[in-house]
Amino acid sequence: MAYETLMLTREERFAVVTLNRPPANAISAELVRDLDAAMEELARDPAVRSVIITGAGDRIFCAGADLGSAFSGGTVGDFIKFGNGVLRRIERFPKPVIAALNGHALGGGCEIAMACHLRILKETARMGQTESNLGIIPGYGGTQRLPRLIGRTKALEFMILGTQIPAQECLALGLVNRLSKEGETLNDAKAMARLIAKRPPVATRLIIQATDDGLNTDIDRGLEAETRAFLEALTTEDAAEGIQAFLHKREPVFKGH
Repeated sequence: MAYETLMLTREERFAVVTLNRPPANAISAELVRDLDAAMEELARDPAVRSVIITGAGDRIFCAGADLGSAFSGGTVGDFIKFGNGVLRRIERFPKPVIAALNGHALGGGCEIAMACHLRILKETARMGQTESNLGIIPGYGGTQRLPRLIGRTKALEFMILGTQIPAQECLALGLVNRLSKEGETLNDAKAMARLIAKRPPVATRLIIQATDDGLNTDIDRGLEAETRAFLEALTTEDAAEGIQAFLHKREPVFKGH
């Protein structure tokens, strides 16, 4: 399927979704719809074991909403609600989603990145919920995900002050998994995707599911969710393969069954 505001390619056992609205890859209603459709397409593709989301160019991953169109007219509420649904879909996606942050991820761009499961950031780039500089607040989950990722105190500081957080601080705070050299962000994300391709797909899906379920409830219900997921994983062919490979001291070959 062709998309107007992004590019979708497949390589080996992963897919790359590239936000393509130069120069800032700003979020429009069309981009959000395209992103939703692309994730739906990839969810149905058994050959794809992980997804990389990156931005066109080498300076900005995504600078946030397109202020010239996103907040005009009488559909702002719909724009926010639908976008939140798309980012929640990414967060709950059954395959790992890697944000390859090849440039600054600000405002809505930071929110897209935080919805991904893993984040790789260029060492000269910055992240931040900078909406307060415009007199508004995050609308795509920033007030909810940033405190969950780095803690309430620093999240409030950054959001109230509209701070652009340097890459090294993002790493120290646990906002990203690792940093990349200039020009290597996408390559590093692909290297991670190749590692994921060797992992058991059902177990990977259940880890994402159980973790998300647990973070949104108390620990007792979270433990119940983990137990259900564990028992489901244990019945798979991949579990039998993994245990036999361990016992026979060989590398397992996981097929996703």
